[in-house]
Amino acid sequence: MEFNDGLSQVTTMTQDSSPPQPQAGQRELVLRVMPMPADSNANGDIFGGWIMAQVDIAGSILPARISRGRVATVAVNEFIFKQPVSIGDLLSFYATVTRVGRTSITVHVEVMAERDPENPHIVKVTEANLTYVAIDLQGKPRPLAI
Repeated sequence: MEFNDGLSQVTTMTQDSSPPQPQAGQRELVLRVMPMPADSNANGDIFGGWIMAQVDIAGSILPARISRGRVATVAVNEFIFKQPVSIGDLLSFYATVTRVGRTSITVHVEVMAERDPENPHIVKVTEANLTYVAIDLQGKPRPLAI
């Protein structure tokens, strides 16, 4: 059902319109971002720490959806920088759930860069494996709500 007040449009959702649950092994685009000059280091490349923060955000999206609540990063199991990232690269973050435990979820994140708009090409720049744990309001681990 849609309501229009002339200024904005609001769509109401039914109980059946919740986001689909990700399936283990299914690769999903979870984030897109373009690094800006403020994200670069003295060499003109994008800070590795900035990329790591974006990977952590991207990696947490599926675990938060699966657990239906808060998650915290408990481990960065592997992080590989394959190529430098440049200002203006369009980064696409793909996440795949690789393991679901009682309270934790492990995710593989791949980062692809779309470069050179005049002659576009896509390269893998980073990949990582991270583990998240579902937490309650006190920050304690809780069983997954699946």
